[in-house]
Amino acid sequence: MASNEPLTSICVYCGSSDNGPEAHRRIARELGQLMAAQGIRLVYGGGRAGVMGAIADAVLDSGGEVDGIIPDFLMDREHGHRGITRLEVVPTMHVRKARMAELADAFVILPGGLGTLEELFEIVTWRQLGLHDKPIVAINPDGHWDHLAHLLSQLVETGYARPEITALISFFKSAEAALTALAVHTDIRAQLEADYP
Repeated sequence: MASNEPLTSICVYCGSSDNGPEAHRRIARELGQLMAAQGIRLVYGGGRAGVMGAIADAVLDSGGEVDGIIPDFLMDREHGHRGITRLEVVPTMHVRKARMAELADAFVILPGGLGTLEELFEIVTWRQLGLHDKPIVAINPDGHWDHLAHLLSQLVETGYARPEITALISFFKSAEAALTALAVHTDIRAQLEADYP
């Protein structure tokens, strides 16, 4: 994405299990509908179950585009979604994550488990290291990520992370607030690069 262009794609990290609360699938559907209405393409892990499936189906049902990236060994376990706009089957998890990051202008973290946490920590670490400057937000509708926010603060307090780490990811209670924050970040970055080329 060029710095003076609007947000066109968002990578969403989220759970692939159907065992989580229905409220999490509901917030995923809300986000998917908003993304499609704003012409923002979904980039995600390619599954059709859980929160993953909920957001992909919501984007599609609302007329939007969906790019799924899934390793071949997870096609059965995560129920690879063959009904999306583009499903890219890759050989490894590492290729999957790199490809998702490459295709996205920003990152949204929805509720999920260990896999979602692993993706979140990697993309935040990449940003801290200067490997990208794309915004990262987490949607926290029912306190799902409260302990994560506390952990990040604790890492700063104990000296294992710099205070800036808390600015690398923002937490929001609603999909609408998260998307608004991403749009503002994009506008600010474009203005800064225009003022200081």
